[in-house]
Amino acid sequence: MKFQLYIQKHTTQITWTTAALIAAGFLSKYLLNSTMFYQIFLAIASIIAVIPIAIHAYQAARAKVISIEFLVTVAVIGAFIIGEYNESAIVTFLFLFGNFLEQKTLSKTRESIKSLTEMAPTTAEVVQADGSIEEVDIDDVDEGDVVLVKTGAAIPVDGVVVEGNGYADEAAVTGESREVNKALDDEVFSGTMLSDGFLKIKATKVGDDTTFAKIVELVEDAQDTKSHAEKFIDRFSQYYTPAVLLIALIVFIFSRDFKLAITVLVLGCPGALVIGAPVSNVAGIGNGAKRGILIKGGEVMDTFAKIDTFVFDKTGTLTKGSTSVSATKRYNDSFNDTLALAAKIETLSDHPLGRAIIQYAGDQNVDYQDLEISDNETIKGQGIAAKINCQQVLAGNSKLMAARNVAMTDKQQADLIELQGTGSSVVIVAIDSQITAIFGVSDVIRPEVAEELANLKASGAKHLVMLTGDNQVTANYVAQQLGIDEVHAELLPDQKVEFVKKFQAEGRKVAFVGDGINDSPSLATADIGIAMGSGTDVAIETSDVVLMQSSFAALVHAYKLSKKTVLNTRENVTIAIAVVAFLLLGLVAGFIYMASGMFVHEASILVVIFNAMRLINFGKKNDAKLVPAVVHS
Repeated sequence: MKFQLYIQKHTTQITWTTAALIAAGFLSKYLLNSTMFYQIFLAIASIIAVIPIAIHAYQAARAKVISIEFLVTVAVIGAFIIGEYNESAIVTFLFLFGNFLEQKTLSKTRESIKSLTEMAPTTAEVVQADGSIEEVDIDDVDEGDVVLVKTGAAIPVDGVVVEGNGYADEAAVTGESREVNKALDDEVFSGTMLSDGFLKIKATKVGDDTTFAKIVELVEDAQDTKSHAEKFIDRFSQYYTPAVLLIALIVFIFSRDFKLAITVLVLGCPGALVIGAPVSNVAGIGNGAKRGILIKGGEVMDTFAKIDTFVFDKTGTLTKGSTSVSATKRYNDSFNDTLALAAKIETLSDHPLGRAIIQYAGDQNVDYQDLEISDNETIKGQGIAAKINCQQVLAGNSKLMAARNVAMTDKQQADLIELQGTGSSVVIVAIDSQITAIFGVSDVIRPEVAEELANLKASGAKHLVMLTGDNQVTANYVAQQLGIDEVHAELLPDQKVEFVKKFQAEGRKVAFVGDGINDSPSLATADIGIAMGSGTDVAIETSDVVLMQSSFAALVHAYKLSKKTVLNTRENVTIAIAVVAFLLLGLVAGFIYMASGMFVHEASILVVIFNAMRLINFGKKNDAKLVPAVVHS
């Protein structure tokens, strides 16, 4: 066992030692004209190089698998029997060198995981009962502990801020490089960096339960989950390797040419075929992980590429999920005065429409705090009446205006109908019996959605569907603005699931895109569940794809990436099969020999690896679009 571990640990050194011995052998032959030293150097190189290969073959045989290494080991033994030390030395070196490059390349595709794990903090500064600070191992932090995080340090737990203020770089969780202000009661995530300020954080999740730990585990598991192509290749290899052995035996029986039979063994090794699919999936999943897109494995990637129908939840997915003033109709020259009075009267109410108007006044930098309310009345189902700075102010619906004998002009009636036609709730404001403004309040459509849904269609999506619990008028308006093909409104969660099943029964491949919480049944039912969210437990566990940034550009990138990854896998499989066919035909035709064939064989492995590496930078030029615009709430 110790010998095996030693060999595995020093395989790279063995590879370079073999190269040096081969070089020494050829120098002896052509500079010193010594055939004896040439044979000795190449024989030693063959023996040294075949050891790690034979160990792998033995380990595979114990698991009842006839591996590629077994074919190479048999081929080297055969080359020794016939005295072809140059063939055995070159074959073993190329095989080891190919494995060396393969591991180097695969490690590059896993850099996103390495960078994530390196960001995980190992210690935390815990605030003690007496106010002192003690640095403890991260595994010793418990839920409810308060930890201190200083400028430049990694946040060690999921929790809420109980003291302090600062800016956190949340790229490790959301993929978004923009720094986010963190203050009292704000949520923070383990693994994110505090770039400025200081925070005291009460831990709500620690260790393996943190969002960051789950993300790392998810991506690691995803890169080990096999696609349909990989599963096929695994089954294929189980029969292919014994078949090559049988063919080599048949070749020897009929030709009595031992060297030819050994060459068949070497050239029949399906190295590029075995590595082609896994390296494509690892590169594709790594590409997504670096951009805050978590794809749960090769099989998910394979299914995602076949999606033709995207079903969307509305609130919080296609829209921002919070009501705000989306339109204003103005009927006097002093709109800011009207807005100030409207905001002041709405301070008397806790209604969402009122809060939206107050927020809008704040965004417009309109000062209303110093206005004085001398009398007020709340009329249930209609609105509010109040005297503000000696002016009689009304804010409510058309019923309130009619009850207070405030007449609406034809223009105002038309504006009211227009706003209601967009699905907006309306607040009519009247000052001293004259209507001065109408505010349309709605859940605002995300500004980037229309363009990205068009990009999604251009990328291969055939049907865009919206399922929502909202009213039909609002749903129709949103669908019209976004180019949604089909809309169904006023649905409960279980009714959304029935629609997903209906689409699947029609033969469609369905992806459901939701917020990962109330839509979890639909996410689980669809062929692919896509959670638009900040990495909640439900989103990570229920969905197949998690878009940490809630960005539609990320959704389009993920869809394109899945198609590109599947295409890349097919390219690699095609290359691998074509190379094996070429080598065997070349062997029969007499222009391919063991050394040259092994060179082509190892070169094909590098070709499929480098082809897969193109996925690492796929879509890099559009990275700026993956960061969503800042939403002020």
